[in-house]
Amino acid sequence: MVAIGTARRPVIGIPLGREMPHSPEYLRIRGTYARAVADAGGVPLLLPPMADVGLLRQAFDLLDGVVFPGGLDVEPSHYGQEAHPTTLVDEALDGLELRLATWAVAEERPTLGLCRGQQLLNVALGGSLIQDLPSEGLEHPQSPHHGPRSELVHAIEVAGDSRLARVLGTTTLSANSYHHQAVRRLGRGLRAVAWSSDGVIEGVESDEHPWLLAVQFHPEDLVGFHEPSRRLFAAFVETCATATVGSRR
Repeated sequence: MVAIGTARRPVIGIPLGREMPHSPEYLRIRGTYARAVADAGGVPLLLPPMADVGLLRQAFDLLDGVVFPGGLDVEPSHYGQEAHPTTLVDEALDGLELRLATWAVAEERPTLGLCRGQQLLNVALGGSLIQDLPSEGLEHPQSPHHGPRSELVHAIEVAGDSRLARVLGTTTLSANSYHHQAVRRLGRGLRAVAWSSDGVIEGVESDEHPWLLAVQFHPEDLVGFHEPSRRLFAAFVETCATATVGSRR
């Protein structure tokens, strides 16, 4: 934990990757991730790719939890496939996030995956992905690329017996959608707990980790008016704050 004034807030790591493949020296992430963490009571700490694993480990040891955000696609070789023509990757980001995910899972650090983050965690745990939904006949409803990211475009059904349903406070919600890939084969310890009407997995959680949840939509863009999204960040940060991790420092 880090002291801020008289308050002590959990430190939440958020990995970030390159802006786009054509500008590899620039790192970028939407500010909504950090704002959602801060508004929920956490201290966001942005983590760039690091060649020195020891430095990354030192940074990880400061964290009370990790958010895996949206971004480019996960390199398909990590789950035994050749790349689809639509797949766009950031290998440095993959290396960073796969290492962080390995540590977070092994050390039971509270973990939240969002969009790519759900896919990344699934791959880190040995699962695989659908590389391109339209190529497999799944015309999954998507938010307009140049429209407001707060637009709700499809419904999600959540398993009533899941931690995710308890956290969100509902078994039905509407969400935004910005992805062309999705979970196919579930990784170790994960179970699907939310779906869109076309069968695309919209949420997973771990049966082996104390608090590992992931969703396929973008709650960080919805927290201002969307109660399930607000509850998701609040529950995550609260878990990070109450986890018995003080002995690490």
